[in-house]
Amino acid sequence: MASIRELRSRIRSVQSTKKITKAQELIATSRITKAQARVAAAKPYSEEMTKVLSELASSAGSLDHPLLKERENPKRAAILVITSDRGMAGGYNANVLRSSRELISLIREEGKEPVLFVMGTKGVNYFTFRGMDVATSWTGFSQSPEYADAAQASNFLVDLFVAGSGESIDLPDGEGTIEGVDELHIVYTRFVTMLTQTPEVRRMAPLVVTENDNPDHGEVEVDDESRNYSFEPSAETLLEALLPKYVATRVYAALLDSAASESAARRTAMKAATDNAEELSKTLSREANQLRQAQITQEISEIVGGSSALAN
Repeated sequence: MASIRELRSRIRSVQSTKKITKAQELIATSRITKAQARVAAAKPYSEEMTKVLSELASSAGSLDHPLLKERENPKRAAILVITSDRGMAGGYNANVLRSSRELISLIREEGKEPVLFVMGTKGVNYFTFRGMDVATSWTGFSQSPEYADAAQASNFLVDLFVAGSGESIDLPDGEGTIEGVDELHIVYTRFVTMLTQTPEVRRMAPLVVTENDNPDHGEVEVDDESRNYSFEPSAETLLEALLPKYVATRVYAALLDSAASESAARRTAMKAATDNAEELSKTLSREANQLRQAQITQEISEIVGGSSALAN
């Protein structure tokens, strides 16, 4: 049985941990509102980009942009995995990494070679520890991503896709080259509610031109009713310029969703940790009080026994 000194030491340790988890909970709570606001602010641009692309796709006639072409016998598929730079976020990283492993297995079953690209230190550490090659990584902005971060990654991935398997391009850091790919996939966490965040797997390229507006599934809407735009330069030229930006917009939206999900998951995890620390502190305090009471009772009994012995 633990001594009173040991129990009091554990109580102080638990209370110190509770202060840390409570602070992390408050920080995460303050960031969730900002992250949700950024997600909402990015939606109008994304929606308008989709509408313009749908009009361009309707006006361009035959669509032969590389981002819209299905490759014959695809050999390599790039997977962009978005994780966090920090831990203490519950199952946030575990869920998205599990979905990544499932996608990797599926791609291998289809006879294609998966090529990993990772955003976030946790993802890099996870794949590196398991001996899986990470072609390129981007870290340091998981909690507050900017459009420039998304553009940097998406521009490289678009160039990699346009090159295709069999061709090589330079790596972003300039140290070596990498062979192109025939497909682009993204794995991220979609923010649903404060308590629900779900991992999502989406294909970014080749894009599918459809009559339904569903950009999350790699589709560009084609409107039945044209808005009679006049394009200058030609619709084909604008389509070629906007499609890479559309991919960057989707990556940025995924980063914003992931940032909101990370803060929500961290808040939930830290609140649970704080509650557990409070409960453990109470349990240890009761145990220490009981042990102290037993010691007092024993001391009283010894005093009474000694007094009786002297009286006799």
